[in-house]
Amino acid sequence: MPPKDPTARNLWCLTVLCLLRERPMHPYEMQRLIRQRHKEDFLDLKRGSLYHAIKRLAKAGMIEEVGTSREGKRPERTDYKLTAAGEQELQEWLRQLLAKPARERSSFVAALSYICHLSPEEAVDQLELRAHDLDCGIVATKAVMESLTPHIGRLPLLEAEYVIAQRKSELEWVRSLIEELRTGRLSWARVVASG
Repeated sequence: MPPKDPTARNLWCLTVLCLLRERPMHPYEMQRLIRQRHKEDFLDLKRGSLYHAIKRLAKAGMIEEVGTSREGKRPERTDYKLTAAGEQELQEWLRQLLAKPARERSSFVAALSYICHLSPEEAVDQLELRAHDLDCGIVATKAVMESLTPHIGRLPLLEAEYVIAQRKSELEWVRSLIEELRTGRLSWARVVASG
């Protein structure tokens, strides 16, 4: 197995490895499946990075070209497949991600740590916006799940279930914080800038 390339461990690379584990395919088909399965909604996949991931994985020996094809007047397409090294890396990586995921930074947690720089009333206003956004996100994710589950089953949508559970939990906590602020059970004097 080639030396591991730490730059190859990103969500695009994980997605490419998983798609190629299903079957060999070309990048256009990968993009189609990602959109069709709404993976970009849950995995924060940014457009344009697919080809970079493919290049890094090929260089690391995790995937390889298996041929090219052309349909009509369309450009030539290169099909890729997972290598034995890629299969091993994918299995090891998924085990690690499930057991000990990286701690992710949260701008919301950062904002909570500095909430005293707003008045409690301003905080309530902003937290109500957050609650609304969470509520809308739950509804939207449930709609995606309801439309996709009959076609692809539950398993490929576990991340959507997890996102819903997280959002519901956060929404419950945000609503309880709003209630504490409204009733005065939690209050503070706004930190004033020194001049």
